[in-house]
Amino acid sequence: MRKFGLIGFPLGHSFSKKYFTEKFEKEGISGCQYDLYEIPSAVELKTILEENSELEGINVTIPYKQDVIPMMSELDPACETIGAVNCIKVQDGKLKGYNTDYIGFKESLTAWLGNTEVKALVLGTGGASKAVVQALRDLEIEFLYVSRTPGANQISYQQIQNDSAILEDYKLIINCTPLGTYPKVEGIPDLPIDQFTSEHWVYDLVYNPPTTSLMQACLDRDGKAKNGLEMLILQAEAAWKIWNE
Repeated sequence: MRKFGLIGFPLGHSFSKKYFTEKFEKEGISGCQYDLYEIPSAVELKTILEENSELEGINVTIPYKQDVIPMMSELDPACETIGAVNCIKVQDGKLKGYNTDYIGFKESLTAWLGNTEVKALVLGTGGASKAVVQALRDLEIEFLYVSRTPGANQISYQQIQNDSAILEDYKLIINCTPLGTYPKVEGIPDLPIDQFTSEHWVYDLVYNPPTTSLMQACLDRDGKAKNGLEMLILQAEAAWKIWNE
């Protein structure tokens, strides 16, 4: 039995097991199994590998995309640049880290925006945001990080609340935080949503629920909104390709 799986915490919102299980059935891929490994810390990955010798590939989600890096025997060059791992290939007892979030997000965003030129606000500074930011750089989209505290190329939510010119200038909002994820669907980043207009775009990496509170706030003002499901599918297919190379 070839085994694959996902590590993270929590995992109640994840569609990964459903996606891969259906993929195996639909495409007639036999002898494969995909499981969820909800672990309290990234170091538990070692135990999972010891107890599941058939594991060939592992996806990594919040909050361990950076924590697993020291455990890797090798990093794919692109992954090393990004500074976050969301895909691990297990081969001959060695772990190689990749980042397929970058591939999924870049392809999805490019198709969605088309020829529209925008500046972006990236909400959150964790592992997912690192892949997003690398994609924005490669697409030559100007961006600012948004977190609780200001810093280099980084502004705070309070600054956006106090300065209406920011949302007038930055029309693409990319949510890389877990806010709004099932079951806490009421969660929403601390933005002045009354300033959203029909010219705003919200790309929320959250995909469960399909329409988050942040997305709905933009749609209510005739803006455009997209969840992270397409990104999930694209990155999952990229991971499957890596595991079978």
